[in-house]
Amino acid sequence: MTDSQLGASTVQPQGTQRTVLTTTEAAKYLGLAVSTLNKWRCYGTGPRYLKLGRAVRYRQGDLDGFLETRLFRSTLGA
Repeated sequence: MTDSQLGASTVQPQGTQRTVLTTTEAAKYLGLAVSTLNKWRCYGTGPRYLKLGRAVRYRQGDLDGFLETRLFRSTLGA
């Protein structure tokens, strides 16, 4: 998915470009329900997130990193 498809904003801290997503956008990116991300935040089991005041945001790189940790070759490791 591209940034324009997600409606995501980009910020450029210290010369690097990063995509920052809302909870709804992050859930869509991961193919999950928003409620799943909300529960994972409460339990501390989901991807890393940012708190900007009351707003919760996810960096696309953190979501990609979280997905990498969920890769398995067999059901024995799941």
